[in-house]
Order: sequence, then C-alpha cells, then structure tokens
Amino acid sequence: MAWLTPILWPFLRVLAVFTAAPVFSSRAFPVRARIALAFLIAFAAQPSLQGQPLIALDGPQALGAVAQQVAIGLAIGFTVRLILAAVELAGEVVGFQMGLNFAAFFDPAANAQTSAVARFFGQMAALLFVVLNGHLLVLMAVTRSFEVFPIDQSFLQALQRLRLHELGAELFAAGLWIALPMVGMLMFVNLALGIVSRVAPQMNIYAVGFPITLTVGLVGIAVTLPLLDQPFSALLERLIDIFSRR
Repeated sequence: MAWLTPILWPFLRVLAVFTAAPVFSSRAFPVRARIALAFLIAFAAQPSLQGQPLIALDGPQALGAVAQQVAIGLAIGFTVRLILAAVELAGEVVGFQMGLNFAAFFDPAANAQTSAVARFFGQMAALLFVVLNGHLLVLMAVTRSFEVFPIDQSFLQALQRLRLHELGAELFAAGLWIALPMVGMLMFVNLALGIVSRVAPQMNIYAVGFPITLTVGLVGIAVTLPLLDQPFSALLERLIDIFSRR
C-alpha cells in the first residue's frame, strides 16, 4: 500500500485534468495514451510530492480522497477551458458586430453551434496554448496543487478555496477586453454609416454597410490578432497563481 497509493492519488488528479482540459481531452488524443501519460506524469512527479499523507485504499478516507482528486483535477481542467472560452467569447462579440454571427455551424468538438469568427478565435487560442507551452503550465499547476491542496478527504473545502466563480467573472471581463478594440472600431464605422444614411437617404445603406463592416472587421482582426498572446499569457499566469497560492 505504501508503494501504490503515492502514485495512485496523483494519477487520478492528472487523469481528471486530462478529462476536462482542452487539447488533452481532444478526441484525437487516444484514451489509452491519455491514461499512460497521466501515469507517467504521476510517476515522474514523485520526488516533488514528498510528505504527502498516506491513505490506504481500504481505509475509511479512501472514498473522500478519490473525490478530492477528481474534483481538483476537473477544476484545473475547467479553469483552462475557461481561458479558451474567454477568447471564444471575444470572437462571438466581434462576429456579432461584424454581422457574421449568421455564419454559424455545428461544432462536434464542443457539441454546440458556434459562429465562424468564434471558432477561428478558438483555434488561434488552442494554437497559442501549445506554442506558449500552456500544456507545461497546466502540468506545473497540477504539481503545485499538491502543495496547496494536499491529499486528504476534504474535497468540499478545497473547492471552496478555489473560488472558481470569481475566476469566471474575470475571464468574462478578459474576453470583452480582448474584443474591445475591434468593437470600438466597428462602432465607429456603424456611427459613420448612420450619419451617411441621414445625409443621403436615397443610398441603400444595407447594401453598402455590410461589405464595409465586414472589411473593417477583417482588417481589425488581422491587426489585433498578433497582440493576442499578451492577454492569453496573463490568463495562464492567473491559472498558475490560483493553484499555487496558499
């Protein structure tokens, strides 16, 4: 039992992260490879997990320990998913301002209907997640979470300390902040089109306005997209801070 449990509990937490976190939970990632990678990470993290309490599998605290590992792992994966959802929210807002929200399709990965702009922003966020070593930051957060949330049966207390509802409010504000430059640009274009429609009522503003807003929106996306790495990196640092602070 002393040989098995120090690997089993971290294995459950890492596997729960892989179940909820983006990229790791992709259907293109085989389940067997996911389980093997979770076991490898749990085994490699053993030197940094010294001093963890020993909980036997046949003891009264085993069920609570399993629930705690699964809850914390799912919380870490859900937090990473929220970071990508903030970027997708920015894409939804930009697509609404551009008039491209009608170009929606069913996304089998998200099991929901998404717009083309939001899907494009989501793909860019997934690429940034890999390029900026977000997967390594997630593994670092999992390793440090054992210092902040040691292995025991108090999973409700651990969830209370996470305060994920506050993180959701911050990520909603971050999504609007990412979309703010393009929203301001498109608002200025709509204001100019409104003035033109008042000055020249005979002009068909609907036939002229859509190509203009679409062109300005695409130019705004091309200009602001290279600046996406800064707020995305800040959100990833926020993830590390949540699961590292005591």
